Amino acid sequence: MPKMKTKSGAKKRFKVSASGRIKRAQAFKRHILTKKTTKAKRQLRGITGVHDSDKAMVRAMLPYA
Repeated sequence: MPKMKTKSGAKKRFKVSASGRIKRAQAFKRHILTKKTTKAKRQLRGITGVHDSDKAMVRAMLPYA
């Protein structure tokens, strides 16, 4: 059986922690920031987890993570 390929877009966007948690960056922080409030931009900092309903889909894209 050949190896499964990892989706290259997913490997750039997601990281799997040692405990198995899937981490992702926050969206809406790249451009068009002038109309966003300071509070909104501050709350978009850092990383967050992938939602439970999306975990199975991300796991399928990252078979060896």
